[in-house]
Amino acid sequence: MSSPLFRTRIKFCGMTRPGDVRLAGELGVDAVGFVFAVPSPRRLEPDQAAAMREALAPMVDAVALFMNNDAEEVRQVVGVVRPSLLQFHGDEDEAFCRMFGLPYIKAVAMGAGASPDPLALHARYPSAAGFLLDAHAPGEAGGTGRAFDWSLAPRGMTKPILVAGGLTPDNIHDAVLATRPWGVDVASGVEAPGEAPGVKDGARMRRFVEEVRRADCG
Repeated sequence: MSSPLFRTRIKFCGMTRPGDVRLAGELGVDAVGFVFAVPSPRRLEPDQAAAMREALAPMVDAVALFMNNDAEEVRQVVGVVRPSLLQFHGDEDEAFCRMFGLPYIKAVAMGAGASPDPLALHARYPSAAGFLLDAHAPGEAGGTGRAFDWSLAPRGMTKPILVAGGLTPDNIHDAVLATRPWGVDVASGVEAPGEAPGVKDGARMRRFVEEVRRADCG
């Protein structure tokens, strides 16, 4: 099998256990996400995330996820957790997203047939490091566990895009082939059935990574 010319980046989100963070690094995942959005069942306190950050392998990014958190709470997380990247899922504008001195990704609602205009996205968030296409409808929270219509993914984006929403080891191969994203973001799709939200399943994590790499190879 030939080596891929392009490697899809992988982020495991909603981490709640140090062992899952450690395994993610061993599997070659590029980033892990810690959730601080108030509505999420995977929400952590800053000290919990800071403790789990110690399990990060070298060269694996820590991402802090927010949804309409106030500026003081974001600053507290940045100071305690020391993330390398921020991810905003709410109504945050450009000025808010950039005020913390760290690169950020802005989530874009793709549910209910939404098909965002690339030029409008770039104009609204010119300093964004990239955009995350999530399956929630406009005005709704993410983390629905549903996939969106991948054919609606905007073309002509000049910044990296990540695909999220309803991704599992069973469909990630098709998702990567359909969208050819810079990266993919998964939470519930690699969790253990019957366990609390955030508890990952090692076998699902491994197979998810394997399926992404299989798609990369064509």
